[in-house]
Amino acid sequence: MEIKTCGDLDWKNENFSEYAVLTFVFDKKTDVVLLIHKKRGLGNGKVNAPGGRIEPDESDFEAAVRETQEEVCITPKNVKKVGELNFYFTNGYLLKGFVFVCQDYSGEIKETDEALPFWCKIDEIPYENMWADDKFWLPLMLGGKKFSGYFVFDNDKMLDKNIIVDENLSLKYDKNWHPSKKF
Repeated sequence: MEIKTCGDLDWKNENFSEYAVLTFVFDKKTDVVLLIHKKRGLGNGKVNAPGGRIEPDESDFEAAVRETQEEVCITPKNVKKVGELNFYFTNGYLLKGFVFVCQDYSGEIKETDEALPFWCKIDEIPYENMWADDKFWLPLMLGGKKFSGYFVFDNDKMLDKNIIVDENLSLKYDKNWHPSKKF
C-alpha cells in the first residue's frame, strides 16, 4: 500500500525505525531560543534545535541532555517534555521524536562538528530554513501547548500532517525499546 496521508498509518502500532529528541533552550529574559544550523545527518543544512537519536537503554530525558551537550557543549537543566512528533518517510523510515524545553543551562555554547549554534529572537525564527512541519507545531510549543504531531514526508516534501493539542497527552517513551531489541 502506498502511504501518502497520516490516515494511511496505524501510528500506535507502527514499528518505529528510531526514536529521537529535540531540546529547545530558551532565554526568556531576552526572548530568544537557541537554534542550530545542522551540519550532518538527517536534516543536514536545515535549522533546528539541538537533538538526535536516543541510544539503547537511555531515557528520552537522558538523550535530550546528552544530545545538547554533544551538539552545542552545554548541559540543559530542568528539561520538560512538551511534545511528540511522528514521521513517516515514503522510503519506509519511521521516526518518533520527543520535544523538550528548558530555560536554564550550564556551560559555554560552542560550535561542534554537528552544529553551528545561534540565538534567535522568537519572532524571527527562520521557518523557511527548517523542516516543513516545524511551522505548524513550533508555534504551539512557543504558546505553551502540549501536542502530538503526525507527518508524512517524501524526502523533504511534507505530504500530510495531523496535529493534536491536548494538555492531558501522555508523552511516554519506553526506555526498553530500541531497534536493536526488536526480537
